[in-house]
Amino acid sequence: MNRYVATQNSAEYQKLRRSFRSFAFPVVTVVLVWYFIYVLLSIYATGFMKLPGWGGLNVGLWISLAQFPTTWFATWLYVRTADKKLDPMAEAIRVKLEAEEAKS
Repeated sequence: MNRYVATQNSAEYQKLRRSFRSFAFPVVTVVLVWYFIYVLLSIYATGFMKLPGWGGLNVGLWISLAQFPTTWFATWLYVRTADKKLDPMAEAIRVKLEAEEAKS
């Protein structure tokens, strides 16, 4: 068990956690704020949301439809970041931990 605690306290693991948090928290915050703006507009700015928009759809519907590409973009950004940055760091930690386990 000490091996796992040592790994958790290692500089490599702490760097991985910082990297994940410095990416995930801002992105999740932006997506949630965008969603709650939509909800609040739907409740308190019904006149604005009813305004005619492009293609015969009102502003409210366009904002609601914009939630989909926002979510897709955030997901794509996470996958890209995980593939390029987070996964290699996690893999290095895993390999090191497995090598230590094999020695004992």
